[in-house]
Amino acid sequence: MIIRNYLQAELGAGSSHRGKGLVHGVRLFDNNDYDSPLRFMYYTEIPPGASIGYHKHGQDEEVYVILEGRGLMTVNGETREVGAGDVILNKPGWSHGLENAFDETMRLLIYEAALCPAAVSPGAADAASATATTE
Repeated sequence: MIIRNYLQAELGAGSSHRGKGLVHGVRLFDNNDYDSPLRFMYYTEIPPGASIGYHKHGQDEEVYVILEGRGLMTVNGETREVGAGDVILNKPGWSHGLENAFDETMRLLIYEAALCPAAVSPGAADAASATATTE
């Protein structure tokens, strides 16, 4: 059994993707912990006025799970307010960033997974769609 507790973990501080100010966090798991395409899981705190800078993803997907607080999430140039309970999926090739423009610290889990080889091969999506509609 592998258990890690983000509430008891020592948080580091640094800039995230050239965002504003410092964010605090800890890498709970990395690709050495997984037997799947998952790459990492972070617990992250974004203080008021700080942000995860706007950046683009390649052949991976990333999920943000907002545990507490509110922020402004920008995905592919569209900005929306997000808050506790929201789960945001960032697809391959999409750009995104998250800013805490409010008065309370945001707390979130972030995880990323590499695409499976079938998902990145040309025509894989078309083949999967055709199979789904013919069964």
